Amino acid sequence: MHSLNTTIQQFNSESDKETRMCLPDSKFPRVVIIGGGFAGLSLIKGLKNKAVQIVLLDKNNYHQFQPLLYQVATSGLEPDSIAFPYRKQISRYKNVSFRLAEVIEINTNNNLIKTNKGSLTYDYLVFATGTTTNFYGNKKIELHSLGMKNIQDSLNIRHQMLQNLEQAAITCNERERDALTNFVIVGGGHAGVEMAGALAEFKKYILPKDYPEYPSSIMKIYLVESSDRLITAMSTTASEKTLEYLKELDVEVLLKEIVTDYDGELVTTKTGKQLLAKNLIWTAGIKGQIPNGIDQKHFVGGNRLSVNEHLQVEGLNNVFALGDIAAVITNKTPKGHPQVAQPAIQQGKILANNILNTINNKSLISFKYKDKGSLATVGKRKAVADLGRLQFGGYLAWLLWSFVHLMSISGFRNKLLVGINWIISYFSYEKSNRLIIRTYKN
Repeated sequence: MHSLNTTIQQFNSESDKETRMCLPDSKFPRVVIIGGGFAGLSLIKGLKNKAVQIVLLDKNNYHQFQPLLYQVATSGLEPDSIAFPYRKQISRYKNVSFRLAEVIEINTNNNLIKTNKGSLTYDYLVFATGTTTNFYGNKKIELHSLGMKNIQDSLNIRHQMLQNLEQAAITCNERERDALTNFVIVGGGHAGVEMAGALAEFKKYILPKDYPEYPSSIMKIYLVESSDRLITAMSTTASEKTLEYLKELDVEVLLKEIVTDYDGELVTTKTGKQLLAKNLIWTAGIKGQIPNGIDQKHFVGGNRLSVNEHLQVEGLNNVFALGDIAAVITNKTPKGHPQVAQPAIQQGKILANNILNTINNKSLISFKYKDKGSLATVGKRKAVADLGRLQFGGYLAWLLWSFVHLMSISGFRNKLLVGINWIISYFSYEKSNRLIIRTYKN
């Protein structure tokens, strides 16, 4: 009997080991960061080689530079040019471990995280999970359209676009050819505007060379925006210049229009307008990605976590949130800060200090966002810039946009690849090899 009990205990012990995520032993408090975007990496840099054990969890093994996803989608860049492995980034940091895992559930009562690769405990938990595409409950649009939130989305757009252009060269049906070569982009923010500009340049410089079977004029690009102007996060001057640049590129901009239905071929708007297109790219909304286990009382609009000025989730002293997923609600920011890179990076730096201050029983620092300005490009030599009171567009804004984005990419090799690619494209109007590596089916 004694031996049977011993065997059962050994079995239970081995089972526990199988479900527990293996991590290095450490005498320091454990900080678990879920998500390796701009916010997560900024926090890691602030805590590197400090008296804490850092565990980064992410379902991908790389950081992706989201501002250039549209260039991957339109064959301007290859995906490995804007992706950088986490392990390469943290290799110099002695107190950081990376685990490739998808978080399934959080138990805040027991400081426990369950993933698809096992469970682990934490002393401090940080959500830096970012956002995903928000289709606002319209399942039909979600079924037939494509979002643009990660590298996989961008490659899906690229493969579908190339497949449809090839099919357009085969078909003798004029309506089908029109649908295959027409593009509708929903959402006039940064992503939508930059995507529309890149497609317009593809139409102007690539289509005539690659597809002489039909005139490039057959390709129509529509940008649909629900408000009365583009890039509402920027100044009116920037919006007006952006609209002007897009019209010069022959993009048809539809303002004050809401897409209500899409069956894979016909786009219908709220006013009854119908657009024929087998390519619909949705950039009109985002929502936070949060694992199960967090009480709904902590959520605000856009599926974001409500955090205080110290970036703590309200009511959970050892749980924090950063970047797109965090909403610091104040009188000045009733909807939280803009869901872009700069607030995420700045929050990561502040939270690194606050976690260390919490451990050492020191006072916490309040987060105050310093707006460094905003940039958007609409194609070659066409961009807009808001730098405080300075608002301008054109070639100088485009040079500034190129420099800022190039310097923000992770890794010297990636900077070099993107820089060389941009130089070649600038002089030759050429893009990277337009290969259909895999057949894409929505």
